Amino acid sequence: MEETGETEKKPSFNVLEHVLVPKHELLSEEEKQEVLKRLGLKPEELPILLVTDPAAQAIGAKPGDLVRIIRESPTAGKAIVYRLVAEEI
Repeated sequence: MEETGETEKKPSFNVLEHVLVPKHELLSEEEKQEVLKRLGLKPEELPILLVTDPAAQAIGAKPGDLVRIIRESPTAGKAIVYRLVAEEI
C-alpha cells in the first residue's frame, strides 16, 4: 500500500465489493426525510454507523447522513435497515 502522508491508510480494494459486505446506499436529504417520516422516527432514534466504518468511508458518508443497508437473506429475501452516520456513539 502506498502512503499518502496521512495517518490513515486507504484500503487497496473496494470493501463494498466483498461478498460479506451488504449493499450500502447514501440517501439524499429528501429521501432521508421521507424515510424518517414513514418510520415515525427522529434521526437520533436510529442505530448508528460510525463515520470511520470502512463501508461508510467507501460511499463518502458524513455525520448526519442516512445510509440504507440492503442485506440478501435466504429466509427474508431482502432485509433493509437504516443507519445514521455519526462520529461517535
